[in-house]
Amino acid sequence: QVQLVESGGGLVQAGGTLRLSCVASISIRSFNPMGWYRQAPGKQRELVATINGGGSTNYAASVKGRFTISRDIAKNTVYLQMNSLKPEDTAVYYCNAQPWRSTYDYWGQGTQVTVSS
Repeated sequence: QVQLVESGGGLVQAGGTLRLSCVASISIRSFNPMGWYRQAPGKQRELVATINGGGSTNYAASVKGRFTISRDIAKNTVYLQMNSLKPEDTAVYYCNAQPWRSTYDYWGQGTQVTVSS
């Protein structure tokens, strides 16, 4: 059973920074892509950022220029560096991983990010 464990969430003031981590129980070379999603209260889960097997990245328009997704293959970890945080970034952030050429994916348990104004 593949496990994804997120960490790094917390409470931060507007303009602050946080770095989320997602550690996979198997090599992240197994996945294409991996990504971060978020879900705010009363809203649908939405894509934040993805990184594919070749290292190419994709971002939601609302976070482009502020968030950076990266990975450390040796540590089986994907990161989300979040700068210039805004109250509207408040949500539970989930790590997602899709195995190569599969139709299913895996989710972490989520980590809460709260940005105060």
